Amino acid sequence: MVSTLMITKGRNPLGAVWSQHMELPSGNREIDIAVVLPTFNESENVAEVIARLSAALTGLDWEMIFVDDDSPDGTARIVSGFAQEDRRIRLIQRIGRRGLSSACIEGILATPATCVAVMDADLQHDERILPRMLQNLRGEGLDIVVATRNSDGGSMSGFSEGRQFLSRLGRRISRFVFRCELTDPMSGFFVVRRSFFLEVVRELHGGGFKILLDILATSRRPVRLGEVGYHFRNRIYGESKLDVSVAVEYLFLVLSKLTGGAIPTRFVVFALVGTIGLIVNLSCLSVLFIKFHLGFSASQAWATLAAMTGNFFLNNQITYRDRRLHGIYMLLGLLSFWLACSFGAWANVSVAGNLLRSGVPWWVAGFAGTVLSAVWNYSISNLFTWQMPQPQRASDDAVAENALPSAKPTAPPGW
Repeated sequence: MVSTLMITKGRNPLGAVWSQHMELPSGNREIDIAVVLPTFNESENVAEVIARLSAALTGLDWEMIFVDDDSPDGTARIVSGFAQEDRRIRLIQRIGRRGLSSACIEGILATPATCVAVMDADLQHDERILPRMLQNLRGEGLDIVVATRNSDGGSMSGFSEGRQFLSRLGRRISRFVFRCELTDPMSGFFVVRRSFFLEVVRELHGGGFKILLDILATSRRPVRLGEVGYHFRNRIYGESKLDVSVAVEYLFLVLSKLTGGAIPTRFVVFALVGTIGLIVNLSCLSVLFIKFHLGFSASQAWATLAAMTGNFFLNNQITYRDRRLHGIYMLLGLLSFWLACSFGAWANVSVAGNLLRSGVPWWVAGFAGTVLSAVWNYSISNLFTWQMPQPQRASDDAVAENALPSAKPTAPPGW
């Protein structure tokens, strides 16, 4: 009956992973609902979210599964402290990789519960509607019940005008990849029947932040859906994880679903960044050559260097967000990127020139050279530039000891 700590290393459909988790206690108890909470730097919210969920799920047999992406603020250590006091609280600590969707997938797979809720640990989702969501799922024989901000009883007043606009835009884009009647496909708060989840899990994209959209777009049959309105709260502690790269990851997911995974979405974004680089190149060339009267060869060389440098930082921030380079590794990555792109540029010019001399139309020759250099640059960058080893993060315990005055967590009210 004693929970044991396990360290596992294996390969799942989403790649290699190190994970640390608490085993379920033995016994034949049936779990009414498991709540999966992906976390990264949510140490200040752990105690409160446990207290609120415990109160909201009174009368139900529940468990909470925190999936933490090795938060440097000691989130995993705090969850582990609560798990030692209550076996219904479990921790999966992932080392060396991040991602909300993949965290949710691993959390759902880690529980035997027939019904699983996914929600944020930042206190913005209203945990009090979970019993109603569970009741609707079971009583109406549904596959998923979504907590919505856009129907009766729901609101997103905590959103800025800009964020509300992006939410509406995302809602419209999502209609291209699934045809469900859903008012809030961007929601990250839902209850899913685990048997339905197992139908789609092997074909999930697994990237980005919108796991609900991924599930709905992957299903090969009509999804039985329900909705429950809720009021979206403002964040009190911690920082929002939403930035431009989140929007890009969302487009990754949509593109992957539209193409059936035939086109590597990372390559598409890499090519889009390359297009931006082309604009930078031409802009710098015109300024240096026309305005400052620098020689053409020198102008082209400086313009190319500027474009490659800009492309590297954009790719590091967006295309390879999950492998982002820091410190000295960023400098080494930049040097390798310059080298790779320089060879790609030479191949572009060489192949295009040979095709042109052989009688191929100029635009075909130019296009072929561009595609060749793009594939080369992407392949080499993917294999070398963004595969550099990153320094290991300081251990969770060491960080937590420095950041937190007490090693013993404070129990939530009512315990």
